[in-house]
Amino acid sequence: MSAHVNFFVIPFVPGTVPPPSHTSKPDLDKRFLKTACSNCNIRKMCMPIGLDADELKRVDELVTKRPFAKRGSALFRAGDAFTALYVIRSGFLKTTVSSEDGHDQVTGFQMAGEIVGLDGIATDLHTCDAIALEDTEVCALPFARIEEIATQVKALQHHVHKIMSREIVREHHVMLLLGNMRAEERLAAFLLNLMQRLHERGFSSSDVVLRMTREEIGSYLGLTLETVSRTFSKLAEDNVITVNQRHVHIQDSEALQRIVNHELCR
Repeated sequence: MSAHVNFFVIPFVPGTVPPPSHTSKPDLDKRFLKTACSNCNIRKMCMPIGLDADELKRVDELVTKRPFAKRGSALFRAGDAFTALYVIRSGFLKTTVSSEDGHDQVTGFQMAGEIVGLDGIATDLHTCDAIALEDTEVCALPFARIEEIATQVKALQHHVHKIMSREIVREHHVMLLLGNMRAEERLAAFLLNLMQRLHERGFSSSDVVLRMTREEIGSYLGLTLETVSRTFSKLAEDNVITVNQRHVHIQDSEALQRIVNHELCR
């Protein structure tokens, strides 16, 4: 969630993961069985690498709960007490903030391997809502335990600092996105970032099923619903992408790259 010239490689928006399988209630209950971080298949996305056996044992002590948020429900809301950071194990979230007039602004999308909850560190209260866009399971990392173990496992301490720094970089590039780019450039950067993050998780780098609505994309990118729909249509007419409802296929990733690079070189 390092910086490159092509800013869209910074994880500022979501990719996606395959939709949750339809399981019976007993299968859903199995999600809550403890799985050690050291054996988790997404550990490299959210935990430091190169730990020795003793350090891995300490890190394994972090996760004691795996909350499950059904689609449309909140993992936490603004004003809730901050107690933990949450690593998304499966599923997809969006974060939103509310203005004084009650308008919700999407501030980010998060997927498997990414961490939410950093907003609560400063004041011990969450400042945004984290809403599940599909059934989502997370690993709860009690922040007090992170601070305790990080004093003994320096790699964990360094990793937490990197996560915080990455979030600052993400916010800087979102400001660039919203401040300087035209609608087509914003959407191109958004799609490229989706595909990159998807590819990093071993999935297709050219096909994605969008978990968010076009209205939510517009809220994040600072565009109206009509502009987002019109821009999707233009990219399709130019044979850059094909769109079938929420399924998007990238026909020409180099063309998307050129759209973004045009802005960065202006």
